[in-house]
Amino acid sequence: MKILSKERGEFLVKLARRTIENFVQGKEIEESLDMEWLKEKRGVFTTLETYPDNKLRGCVGIPYPIKPLKQSLIESAKDATRDPRFPSLDKSELDKIIVEISILTKPEKINVKKPDEYMKKIEPKKDGLIIQYGIASGLFLPTVWKQITDKKDFLDNLCWKAGLPAGTWRSKKAILYRFWAQVFKEEKPNGNVIEVSE
Repeated sequence: MKILSKERGEFLVKLARRTIENFVQGKEIEESLDMEWLKEKRGVFTTLETYPDNKLRGCVGIPYPIKPLKQSLIESAKDATRDPRFPSLDKSELDKIIVEISILTKPEKINVKKPDEYMKKIEPKKDGLIIQYGIASGLFLPTVWKQITDKKDFLDNLCWKAGLPAGTWRSKKAILYRFWAQVFKEEKPNGNVIEVSE
């Protein structure tokens, strides 16, 4: 599943890195980028990991294609530095983090007649999932399959992330959406950018 070329993915990771560095250092610099492909509406997540131990340091994004790619990327990059699960990113950490971006396809509802059918329809490693139950919602990127490989565990943890009891995905009131993601990341802080495969 290709959304962007390797060159464009590398460009976006570097844009996210610049945005993060400027934002954390209190420099509000407007990126005057006017390429047509940056105007396409896309969902985007920015993930920050510590280096070299690869621990999550922040992950925030915009799941739905409601804003131009440039705007979605810049917003998610800034927001990842102040993920409420962690202390705000400090200047001293800028050369100790890896920047990763996920460009998302439009989420699509997974249609089932009964909840057990989700187990057959979900594809591990490929599918990112969103659960909606009333006003509660939660999202897992496809990269989460690296930590949670079992489908039932994946769904239960997705419920917990949404603030719901495990097993809520079996309720007829729960709605599940799937999406795919193309992922690019730095190999080391400010380093070479690679496309991440499964």
